[in-house]
Amino acid sequence: MKFPGQRKIKHYFPVASRKAAPQATNHSHIQSHICGIDQTLVDIEAPVDEAFLAQFDLIKGTSCLVDDHQAELIYNALMADNLISHEYAGGTIGNTLHNYSVLSDARSVLFGVISDPIRAKGYAYKYLCNTSSKVDLDILQPVSGPIGRCFTLICPDGERTFAFNRGMSNALTSDSINPDVVKTSSALVISSYLMRVDGDATIDKATMTAVAYANEHHVPVVLSLGTKQIIAQDPAWWLNFIDKHISVVAMNEEEAETLTGERDLLAASVKTLEVADLVLLTAGPHGLYLSGYTEEETKRITTHPLRTGSISDFNKYEFSRPMRKTDCKSPMMVFSHIEPYMGGPAAIKNTNGAGDGALSALLHDMAANHYHQQHFPNSSKHVEPALAYSSFAQICKYSNRVSFEMLNQHSPRLSKGLPEKEDSLEEAYWEK
Repeated sequence: MKFPGQRKIKHYFPVASRKAAPQATNHSHIQSHICGIDQTLVDIEAPVDEAFLAQFDLIKGTSCLVDDHQAELIYNALMADNLISHEYAGGTIGNTLHNYSVLSDARSVLFGVISDPIRAKGYAYKYLCNTSSKVDLDILQPVSGPIGRCFTLICPDGERTFAFNRGMSNALTSDSINPDVVKTSSALVISSYLMRVDGDATIDKATMTAVAYANEHHVPVVLSLGTKQIIAQDPAWWLNFIDKHISVVAMNEEEAETLTGERDLLAASVKTLEVADLVLLTAGPHGLYLSGYTEEETKRITTHPLRTGSISDFNKYEFSRPMRKTDCKSPMMVFSHIEPYMGGPAAIKNTNGAGDGALSALLHDMAANHYHQQHFPNSSKHVEPALAYSSFAQICKYSNRVSFEMLNQHSPRLSKGLPEKEDSLEEAYWEK
């Protein structure tokens, strides 16, 4: 497994260093993976005119659902006029697992559906082509129909119209959830989209089956809130769901306010920590926050300048490591914040995927902690049962750096990991 973030080897577990060999267990078969559940879909982007939208009864600037037949008509029309500019695998959890595997060079496992048979140049084929080989797709459930398709149709004035077809993406059943994969994983990752389906969809029941396995075996369950519209339907339900089943919540500022009723980001984090153990809150041009718990006796004071918001000196103990609240004898809340890396990209090419990228970095650090614990169980790093290997501050840096990379490219999926040596003069970013 690659290091999570750029740092000196002496501060991290040596993957290739011979000096660590005496400490290591002799279990070369030990592996670490994360798993997730997603509505498998393909994102299709194309420039069109308003006449094209009218042809298919699509209202400019809106998002709407289309049935299988209409989705095929739209796709064939785009293909006939060679309008498709981008076509790649999508889905918030699929993107997160892909980015995790690219960053860590380690295995992740996706639960979902895939069309059977797979035809060359078809949707399922596109999904496979744009997913890292480190993402294990072997246990995807075969379905006799298309996976989901999300059309992003861009008019000359830049206005975007979205047409979404679910296809068979919600047909995942509980029988397709492998309990051994879940109980041996470093984390189970889900999204709010999975719990708000209707009709004959079964993916919500499959998700709850996986969550039950994870809760039973003390595997952290990570929830991406996905979109504020879903949370706004019943914020109290979501707070209760998080309280019962979730360890880590990932959200943006709009989702945070919708969930908690708090506009202030620190206040929203505090309220979320009443029901969760760790909160990753991305705040666009304001950077990101990471909040959670640590043990009072092992807290570590930061050497960074102290910051004050609605909480005075809120980052004072950001050099501490995240822990579950129930694993702390005397739990205390810890907060960390970081501004956008290098002020953000000179030109933002795509905002889709920045939050998923930040989450994939956090998952990498959590999985690295699990990996290290299995190989070096007697290390001083595991005297306390931490959720992640690094400190709040260091995870912030790593998540922030990956978010920058996502904003600086068109696709929500990384094609390569972070550079071994940064091109800029910001090497000190990793040394602070």
